[in-house]
Amino acid sequence: MFSRILIANRGEIAVRIIRACQELGIQTVAVYSKADKDSRHVKMATSAICIGDNPSSESYLNIPAIISAAEIADVEAIHPGYGFLAENPHFAEICESCQIKFIGPQPESVRLMGDKAIARETMQKVNVPIIPGSKSIVSDQQEALKTAKRLGYPVIIKAKAGGGGKGMKVAHNDGKLISAFLTAQAEAEAAFGSPDVYLEKYIKEPRHVEFQILGDRYGHIVHLGERDCTIQRRHQKLIEETPSPAIDSRLRRKMGETAIKAAKAVNYEGAGTVEFLLDTDNKFYFIEMNTRIQVEHPVTEMVTGVDIIKEQIKIAAGEKLKLSQDKIKVRGAAMECRINAEDPDNNFRPCPGKIEQLILPGGNNIRVDTHVYPGYVISPYYDSMIAKIIAYGRNRAEVISVMQRALSETVIEPLKTTVALHQRILGIPKFIRGKYSTSFIDTMFEEHKKKK
Repeated sequence: MFSRILIANRGEIAVRIIRACQELGIQTVAVYSKADKDSRHVKMATSAICIGDNPSSESYLNIPAIISAAEIADVEAIHPGYGFLAENPHFAEICESCQIKFIGPQPESVRLMGDKAIARETMQKVNVPIIPGSKSIVSDQQEALKTAKRLGYPVIIKAKAGGGGKGMKVAHNDGKLISAFLTAQAEAEAAFGSPDVYLEKYIKEPRHVEFQILGDRYGHIVHLGERDCTIQRRHQKLIEETPSPAIDSRLRRKMGETAIKAAKAVNYEGAGTVEFLLDTDNKFYFIEMNTRIQVEHPVTEMVTGVDIIKEQIKIAAGEKLKLSQDKIKVRGAAMECRINAEDPDNNFRPCPGKIEQLILPGGNNIRVDTHVYPGYVISPYYDSMIAKIIAYGRNRAEVISVMQRALSETVIEPLKTTVALHQRILGIPKFIRGKYSTSFIDTMFEEHKKKK
């Protein structure tokens, strides 16, 4: 086992990793930007090193500074968390060359699944169902029009790298396709340093369902069940739950086996997530694999009792995965609400600033993952998520009730947050019945405007 790990991240995930390391008896080294000097992860770690100025390009994405900090602190491994460098194969290779263990899959696995066009090709080879789309990168407008004609509208344009909804645009006709194509290329270039995009048939009214994977270096891979991540805005998740209200045991088994097949195709090691779209006929299609820990991993931990972060660390240290598929049991239901410092009624505009009053929920069956505290200043430089409220119940009805109670206790003032939005969502009959798709949020806001 490692004796000292550097955490190349910030916020709640850095806090989460530090806690897991403390329980494993591992010392931790936090890195931070000048804006994060008073952040919780800096105070909690065994030691901390400033790696640069406020912008992430000068700190959390600054590979030389992070490697220098790792060498100064004499760490044996680096945990990248999610975002930033977590899915950067170059960073994983540099860690390897410096004899520092990257807590994640091998660089080649990251590269294969990080390039979405190559990932599609890889999945096709092992008969994992994929959404009909372009065979490779679409380089110009004429090729885009030709591909769209073959697929039939609507189509979705996607950046070949990255995620978070950047470089993704839907087009319903030729005119819209051209403008969407150019916009997607520009967004992809700005966000990921590459304008490369590809086209897929757009699945109407889908659900977004993902399977949590764990695999060791000896080829043993299991899944820990699914998470339904359908409630989204701008392709970014707001609420996640398990089990999915749209999946029965037979479909769950089939999708889980497919997720394992996808992971084995790239010799996957560590924690990862295989993501699918599920259409109205219960046909599922591979969309991508996230080669890292997910924001929403706590809901899986709540129903399985598996500490996924600890498993990541143990696997990276060379231990064999002790979990077997037949012994993994899902008990009850869990749900996560992402609390963002945003104004939902103003196009989700970020709301940085100082938290004057903070009351977080507690009580039975509630977990809160956060890095904020009273007096904490939310920076404009990073993601607006400030907390995750996770609820557990014996069934879906109970978990909704527990979450509603938890949200009613939550006070984060004077900032605008998504707390009230979550309360609205949990009270909508369609959500309560589990009958929703990825268009749920857009439809909710449209209906709200009509009532005004």
